Amino acid sequence: MDAPSTPTPAADAAAFRAGFACFVGRPNAGKSTLTNALVGTKVAITSTRPQTTRHTVRGIVHRPDAQLVLVDTPGLHKPRTLLGERLNDVVRTTWAEVDVIGFCLPADQKIGPGDRYIAGELAQVRRTPKIAVVTKSDLVDRDALAEQLMAVDRLGKELGIEWQEIVPVSAVGDAQVSLLADLIAPLLPQSPPLYPDGDLTDEPEQVMVAELIREAALEGVRDELPHSIAVVVEEMLPREDRPADRPLLDVHATLYIERPSQKGIVIGPKGSRLKSVGSSSRKHIEALLGTPVFLDLHVKVAKDWQRDPKQLRRLGF
Repeated sequence: MDAPSTPTPAADAAAFRAGFACFVGRPNAGKSTLTNALVGTKVAITSTRPQTTRHTVRGIVHRPDAQLVLVDTPGLHKPRTLLGERLNDVVRTTWAEVDVIGFCLPADQKIGPGDRYIAGELAQVRRTPKIAVVTKSDLVDRDALAEQLMAVDRLGKELGIEWQEIVPVSAVGDAQVSLLADLIAPLLPQSPPLYPDGDLTDEPEQVMVAELIREAALEGVRDELPHSIAVVVEEMLPREDRPADRPLLDVHATLYIERPSQKGIVIGPKGSRLKSVGSSSRKHIEALLGTPVFLDLHVKVAKDWQRDPKQLRRLGF
């Protein structure tokens, strides 16, 4: 009797899967927090303010059997500015290019017009497998969660969407996050890894640093300000004449707002808010880059930049 054959490395490689998945949903549905939880580190900025995400951040999840490249998109919304229209275009372009779509719906909020609008758009994306992800499951009791899961199932049936799975998760409580990765992996195409082992994102460092500064600037400000802040890292240079064992990176960045009246909000009394933004973001930047940082922040007015195509381009949108 022949001995059982053992899988060859070639066979293992053939079974490996790698591809792109994106999370979509209305603003503040928990997409960025979920991306960070799956990757295991901060690659997407989060905030209690809706409309935080502006750049498509890729977080990379390494597994023995698969590599998930997570594309974090802005929340699809009814646009009021040229910036809003461009963010929506980013979302739709992403949907057309990924292998799996995760539709995020918060457990603690009833399905509303915004969710239906996005689901209607998703129904037109025929071939891409879709998973319904009920986020923030830690915020509701078991009965409310069951009710939301059934409501999501009904929504799919109404619109002709065949959910591959409907899964509740809590990124904050780390509940069923790894299960979600288990469900996404088999839906990816067979492929060797797309990124080297150890890479967590393909975002340029300067973009990541700018996003961390903007996240800190968004905390605790008035409701009208989040849409109005853009951050550009002008330069990142190692400080000369520093000993090799005590390096220092100089980071010069500018926070742009739309109106002179907003400048005082960002800077704060005697510069207190800007100082707080600097110290808060510097910790995350140093953790990201693995080196001590000197952070130099300035605030400038770029009048109505969200509506000006030339300024949008200059600010990276």
